[in-house]
Amino acid sequence: MHIYNTLTRKKEELVPIEPNHIRIYACGPTVYNYIHIGNARPICAFDVLRRYLKYRGYQVTYVQNFTDVDDKIIRRANEEGVPASELSERYIREYKTDAHGLNVMDADIHPKVTENMDLIIDMVKKLVESGHAYESNGDVYFRTTSFADYGKLSGQPMEELQAGARIDVNDQKENPLDFAVWKAAKPGEPYWESPWGKGRPGWHIECSAMSTHYLGDTLDLHCGGQDLIFPHHENEIAQSEAATGKAFSHYWMHNGYINIDNKKMSKSLGNFFTVREVAEQYGYEVIRYMMIQAHYRSPINYCKELLDACKASLERLYTCRNTLGRAIAAAPAGDCSEAAKELFAQREQQFITAMDDDLNTADGITALFELARELNRMSADATTPKGQLEAGAKLFDSLTDVLGILYQRKQEDAIPAEVQTLIEERAAARKAKNFAEADRLRDAIAALGYRVKETRQGTQIEKL
Repeated sequence: MHIYNTLTRKKEELVPIEPNHIRIYACGPTVYNYIHIGNARPICAFDVLRRYLKYRGYQVTYVQNFTDVDDKIIRRANEEGVPASELSERYIREYKTDAHGLNVMDADIHPKVTENMDLIIDMVKKLVESGHAYESNGDVYFRTTSFADYGKLSGQPMEELQAGARIDVNDQKENPLDFAVWKAAKPGEPYWESPWGKGRPGWHIECSAMSTHYLGDTLDLHCGGQDLIFPHHENEIAQSEAATGKAFSHYWMHNGYINIDNKKMSKSLGNFFTVREVAEQYGYEVIRYMMIQAHYRSPINYCKELLDACKASLERLYTCRNTLGRAIAAAPAGDCSEAAKELFAQREQQFITAMDDDLNTADGITALFELARELNRMSADATTPKGQLEAGAKLFDSLTDVLGILYQRKQEDAIPAEVQTLIEERAAARKAKNFAEADRLRDAIAALGYRVKETRQGTQIEKL
């Protein structure tokens, strides 16, 4: 697999440090509110990356943090009159509700800042002792001039960054580019004891300490949104490599922005949408599909027309799989033909080729729809043998699982026993030509939330 490495600004083959084991760190949310649709993009994109690597046979260790102490959390907690810890725990739960709704797998490790404070303080101590950081009135700052490669991720030389930096005459920093790795506590703020007094960590140091602790001094891959390249990821590199003396991450992946009706998403423009709000209207799966139907580095223009198109595309895929399921049930016995085996192998390779090319989910979905068209043709042919349809279904399910879509099928498979009984009674009534009773049972089934109808492939059950 080749990916675009932000660090080198070119596509490179993904070669893990340890054969067949890829260690990934993804920047997680700062938990003070519901996640918005911009947050959902990296969550979905890199969930697909993780799924694809597993599909290709890699062992993947995936770490995603929760920033559960931060200026925004403290401010929101003060507004609501609740402890910051209570607010952050609430929005961790809400994040998980939305992430699970989007069919995002839990990380192998979800470290919280507040539960890793000793690790963070130890890293700050290393930086101070080595001269890479200094204390100033209870704050500790990273000395950017001590790290010769500062700016290498964003591609901005130190001189250009210094020229563009804001100068604050009241600043206690040696250099405008120096950034806080430890902040002295203000009155009423949560704090932890440290060698520099009561305080809490800066944003950037948290990810460095947790990622290197759980994944080792050098990561295979670090990913996140394009907006994090500078300063967050740039600062992570500087402080991590200064602390360990080793390369921090071999590869960096960053997803593109989401615009709203061709405008940048912002609260001030009134075009700021949470995942929860959009899901109430379209459902979570449409949101997930929208996030993966474009290449992860391309911008997405969020609009009603795109959501409607994504909903229609999902319905086509669901229809294909449901039709295929009914065709399997009614198909004559027989094995998959050699021609069909070759066709399925071509479609799988088409999908792999797309995904191996910098996680090109757009072309991967194209391969899936071409497979769906061929499966529709096979399903419509009553002579297609069961083994062939089952082989096609297995491939279809495998590819949709990599993309993390069509997951509603699993939830709909379990038809309640009460509904199943009514379905059987209705079938018996139809066989006895008691159509009045069959209609009554159909209405009873509908009252329980299911639609029953007859097709050429047999009785079809759908959840309303």
